Amino acid sequence: MVLTLQILVLMTLAAAGVAWLRAFPYPSPLVRRFLTARKRWPERQIRGWLKTGRFHSGFLTYFYRDPERIAPPGDGVLASADGLITSADVQDGTRYLVIALSFWDMHVQRSPLAGRIVSVEAQGQDFMDGEGREFAFLREKPCPVQKRLVIETRAGQLAVRLITSLAARRIETWVKEGDQVRRGERIGRILLGSTVVMELPAAAALRIGVGDTVRAGETVVAEMGTPA
Repeated sequence: MVLTLQILVLMTLAAAGVAWLRAFPYPSPLVRRFLTARKRWPERQIRGWLKTGRFHSGFLTYFYRDPERIAPPGDGVLASADGLITSADVQDGTRYLVIALSFWDMHVQRSPLAGRIVSVEAQGQDFMDGEGREFAFLREKPCPVQKRLVIETRAGQLAVRLITSLAARRIETWVKEGDQVRRGERIGRILLGSTVVMELPAAAALRIGVGDTVRAGETVVAEMGTPA
């Protein structure tokens, strides 16, 4: 009986060792479930998957999550994406609020205000010069691929840019020209690493700053007021 138990323990330890060696230098599947997302799927490992196109099924399930969000009361402009505010520069009367999404952020985008979709503009791999290259949020993205959604609201017109690199090149938009959208409604998704830029009037009063973390459809990022 004791010998049998010892053999079972040794076999369990051997199986655990094999699992650890197979996963090395990344977390063993035996402990992965107990780790935070960033430690469970390290950035280096995810970048390796990007090159091969073979992703861990658990990571994909996590990445494609789409939780319900409840917009706070009021008329404040909501963040269009989960992520980190990296810039809020003003250029030619427009404030460009840049939200950087990590591999572990939720990647569904939402409408900042209620309104009507005026246009959905696609810009592709030849977008190398001109307007876009002047913006800091594009300089680090070779051949940026974009979808720019323009929304007419009671407070004025604004836009949301969904940006990714040529390598990822996968953007879904779930609205079309003429659609009415609710404040906080889902409007699209970027598949893998990405940036979202909100274009607001320069006069909009910011409620967040560079370095803040925001949540799509929940965080109020600015107040625009209503034109007379």
